[in-house]
Amino acid sequence: MAFKSFVAFLCISLAAHTTTTSGRVKCPDGNVAPHAACCLFFALRNNLQNKQNNTFSYQCGEDTHETVCLSFHDTIAFSPALEYHGLPAGGGANGSMLIFPHIEPNFHANLGISDSVEPLTPFLHNHTQVSAGDLVQFAAAVALGNCPGAPKLEFMAGHLNATAPSPDGLIPEPQDSVNKIFTHMKDGGNFSPDEVVALLVSHSIARADHVDTSIKAVPFNSAPFTFDTQVFLKFLLKGTGFPRSPNNTSLVPPSFGFCMNVGEMHLQFNLLIARDPCTACMWRGFINEQEKMSNAFKDAMTKHTVIGQNPYQLVDCSEVILDPIPASGKPATYTQTDVEVACYAYPFLTLTTDPGATETIIP
Repeated sequence: MAFKSFVAFLCISLAAHTTTTSGRVKCPDGNVAPHAACCLFFALRNNLQNKQNNTFSYQCGEDTHETVCLSFHDTIAFSPALEYHGLPAGGGANGSMLIFPHIEPNFHANLGISDSVEPLTPFLHNHTQVSAGDLVQFAAAVALGNCPGAPKLEFMAGHLNATAPSPDGLIPEPQDSVNKIFTHMKDGGNFSPDEVVALLVSHSIARADHVDTSIKAVPFNSAPFTFDTQVFLKFLLKGTGFPRSPNNTSLVPPSFGFCMNVGEMHLQFNLLIARDPCTACMWRGFINEQEKMSNAFKDAMTKHTVIGQNPYQLVDCSEVILDPIPASGKPATYTQTDVEVACYAYPFLTLTTDPGATETIIP
């Protein structure tokens, strides 16, 4: 039934296009695409960026952060090991968060994910030929393109929709051990520890509302609106205290002093992965290496966004994604002595403190 649905999707698209002499497709709206299945996504891309729709507005803002987060949570709640034993196992990148909005978003690991599910739901109803799985991954690729320094992600169209919600307990949480996270990421997506580090590049633009419920929109680093390497340095800095709630098991003492309700937080598993013998050198290797970091993230996301799908039934529509703008500059920050070195395979970078005003708290 699912395969028939995909065939129908292709037939609808094919019926409304003309083929150019170069073999490319001229869409009904005048855009030219590599395949008829891609024509649907030009209008969707423009609508996602339209300020009147309360989504991205070409900004690397809160909606962007939350949509990229949704892409991960929707996909990684999958376990082939459970599936092998005949147990509920999720389905990977299948849009189950949008299809079952009153189930999965209520799981503890997904607290706050409704902030991205709810804005995307109208697009699912208004673009009926786009599957929920496609919408989640396409929206994340469009959103990330608004962040200076981000790579242009691949987008494969034709994700089959979920037929059941994913079970609870399959999404890593901040207080989980490194081994537990690595074990699930290996099971859920066949990710190596180095690829897990690459996926954590997304924390460069991440903020949290529910890790410490007494404060909102707390970033993980000092440049949450720029896709840069700063986060990899920040998680190697020595912590000094908690944002507000003391002894939060999801957090470690951060590197920055906090005011009453603003600041910056460091998740426990980020700090542990940054210092784990398996991943410390990979983590260190991204500092001041923008191209290396961006390429690693793009490769990991290419693998991530098709988990649970048959890649041979998908169509490459990456061309619809706009080219991101390059990163520019970094905030003035700390000195070399603030860093806790965890990789001893080769010398740590010699870093200079950027000129400028002392780093300020982000509201």
